[in-house]
Amino acid sequence: SSFICANYLKIELYEMGWNLKDGLRDCLVAAAPYGGPIALLKEHNRRSPSARPQLEIFSSSGLPLASFPGKSGVVKQLGWTVSDDLLCVQEDGTVLVYDLLGGFKRHFSMGNEVSQSQVLETKIFHSPYGTGVAILTGALRFTLATNIDDIKLRRLPEVPGLQGAPSCWAVLTQDRQSKVLLASGPHLFILDNTACTPVTPPGLSPQASSIVHMCVSFSYKYLALLTDSGHVWMGTSNLKEKLSEVDTKIKGSPKQMAWCRRPKSQQPSAVVMWDGLLLVVGECKETIQYHLEDDSILVPELDGVRIISGTHHELLQEVPGACEEIFKIASMAPGALLLEAHKEYEKESQKADEYLREIKEQSLLSEAVRQCVEAAGHEHEPETQKTLLRAASFGKCFLSNFPPEQFVSMCKDLRVLNAVRDYTVGIPLSHTQFKQMTVQVLIDRLVYRKLYLLAIEVCRYLKTPEYQGVSRVLKHWACYKVQQKEESDEVIAKAVSVKLADAAGISYSEIATKAYESGRTELAIKLLEFEPRSGEQVPLLLKMKKSPLALSKAIESGDTDLVYTVVMYLKNELNRGDFFMMLRNQPVALSLYKQFCKHQEQDTLKDLFNQDDDHEELGNFYVKASYKEQRLEARIAHLQSAVDEYYKAKNEFSAKTTEDEMRLLRFQRKLEEEKDEQLVGFSLQDTMTTLLSVGLHKHAEQLYKDFRMPDKRFWWLKLKALAEKEDWEELEKFSKSKKSPIGYLPFVEVCIKHHNKYEARKYVAKVSPEQKVKAHLAVGDVEGAAEAAIERRNESEISTVLSRCSATTDHLLVERLNRAKATVPKK
Repeated sequence: SSFICANYLKIELYEMGWNLKDGLRDCLVAAAPYGGPIALLKEHNRRSPSARPQLEIFSSSGLPLASFPGKSGVVKQLGWTVSDDLLCVQEDGTVLVYDLLGGFKRHFSMGNEVSQSQVLETKIFHSPYGTGVAILTGALRFTLATNIDDIKLRRLPEVPGLQGAPSCWAVLTQDRQSKVLLASGPHLFILDNTACTPVTPPGLSPQASSIVHMCVSFSYKYLALLTDSGHVWMGTSNLKEKLSEVDTKIKGSPKQMAWCRRPKSQQPSAVVMWDGLLLVVGECKETIQYHLEDDSILVPELDGVRIISGTHHELLQEVPGACEEIFKIASMAPGALLLEAHKEYEKESQKADEYLREIKEQSLLSEAVRQCVEAAGHEHEPETQKTLLRAASFGKCFLSNFPPEQFVSMCKDLRVLNAVRDYTVGIPLSHTQFKQMTVQVLIDRLVYRKLYLLAIEVCRYLKTPEYQGVSRVLKHWACYKVQQKEESDEVIAKAVSVKLADAAGISYSEIATKAYESGRTELAIKLLEFEPRSGEQVPLLLKMKKSPLALSKAIESGDTDLVYTVVMYLKNELNRGDFFMMLRNQPVALSLYKQFCKHQEQDTLKDLFNQDDDHEELGNFYVKASYKEQRLEARIAHLQSAVDEYYKAKNEFSAKTTEDEMRLLRFQRKLEEEKDEQLVGFSLQDTMTTLLSVGLHKHAEQLYKDFRMPDKRFWWLKLKALAEKEDWEELEKFSKSKKSPIGYLPFVEVCIKHHNKYEARKYVAKVSPEQKVKAHLAVGDVEGAAEAAIERRNESEISTVLSRCSATTDHLLVERLNRAKATVPKK
């Protein structure tokens, strides 16, 4: 083979702490990825209807986390969600969800069709959307839910000619869509939402008559198929490209198969497990064999495969490049030389200098340091990690500008990883997995296991921002603490407030909610006292039926929206009398509720005013109500009610004004009936304007007298109305009817506005002396204006006339005005 075979390494992670009599035989086992927990169900095939299966949960080191009886029903499959919840899929398609410590959370159904035709096989998978469940029913149809937190069931199309269960199938996630790949005899099909498409893997061995097993890589990018002729085909999961094919020379059907490839590796590889035998197949024709003592299961990981048996827990992975370079026999890689140099240095040997020179001459010292740091990350033994990091630190001393970040962060990461890999915690994360998982998720995992102290230490050590770190852990701790039945409310409230005193951004209302849900209302109220934000306190107080307290807290907050929320809640909860009584004790809430009623519930507003004997507001209420009425009788009736209320409130002005409005309405109606003019609802001024504009001068006069309209207003209105109609004759008559209370300049101006200079001139003579200049200029009579200005000996008026004179045509006038200006006595 032209390929260089990759090296594989199997290391022991733990000797298992559980004590299983028969190992994993006849057990249904599910282990969560990223070193997660292991669930175990013994003798799951027993079909006695009353038997409740005993579920057990262990850490990866085999220490018990929980043991509890499951719900009755045959369990077909166990699996873990992305957030470490256990899923139990039952034969009738019911999926039960438990937390990591065995607490029942909820259940959901995979649909009627599944419950009728029963679950034949099921797979739990992780997609970009979350955790999914795929089911093959007894009717040989697939049903999928891609995210159990937002269940949308999809029934995939039928597979043509499928007689019995497919020989194997797997879920793929491609283009953000989950599909099923299945093998039936020699045929492969891809099922998506709309179609069943036959596919052929490129270059599959012609000796194969059927595909007996398949597995998809952790990232869903790659696929391995095992044929009945013992060949393993490896390629991309879209079946466009073949990567390699190897003959295992074993024909039997395997128990399990898993993809085993490092994220940056150039070589594909899969692990196939038969009874007692484990085979690693890659690009080489040779396979690597490992013998297995006990029944085992394979747990595919991002960068390898974990192997769990009744007694041991091991990790099988391709040896990382940096480790291979350094630890290969007689390696001359820079990292290997640096490690040797450091060993010699510790022995105080001068060989250290020779090795260092060799690396420096090739300018590879920074590469050597990087290799040692990277290799330390891949090592599980703390002693080896230290040796490599000391070598890296030694190499750094001879570099003037080596950036320290990689070294520092690796030291920190390894301290955290060693802490969580510890047998008592049992989370065997690799450095690659840790980086993919993020610190946030690791802290969540510790919190799910109630390892609060370790979680806080990790947060503090890695200087995680408080909101995401310590505060979040403390909140979880407090939520757990308030559910402890054996301690009193006072003790718990005090413990929580002391622990959380300095923590930033903690919502006590969430903790109080947990206390309330655990049946501890008094504790919840005590905890809410620590909550600084009223908006957080109020919803829970309402839920706990502590309405008066909720209302007081809402008012204290000064948040009107919050007060409205409480008031509306109380309105629905209490009977009307109690509701009004509660509001009367809270003036702020009452006034806000009145505001609301003004816009939304007029009748309630009336009841409130009646209850308070508030005659003034009742009067206002009836006036507003009158404007909503279409019929005049109803409008006048409302206004009459308003008048009565105003008199009771001793508000004479409002009462009189309202009576005037009623008189006006009656006058308007009478005129409407007689003259067929639309008037009802107009104001007094608009009514007058309308009457004048249609020539009903007598009626206008009557209105003017009846309502004691000021003279000036009446004259203005009539003047404008007549000018609008261009009724110049009537205008002249009007000007002579009696002495104008507004003077005669408005007559001049209104004529000019309607482009009638001829009419305007008629009124110039009547204008009072102080307005004469303005009147003459309005009609364009500059000479008349000059005469008037000179006569009045007014400097500003003379200047105004001068500004209107033309130097060429009016030069005599200009001279005369200038002479007059000179003789005006200065003030």
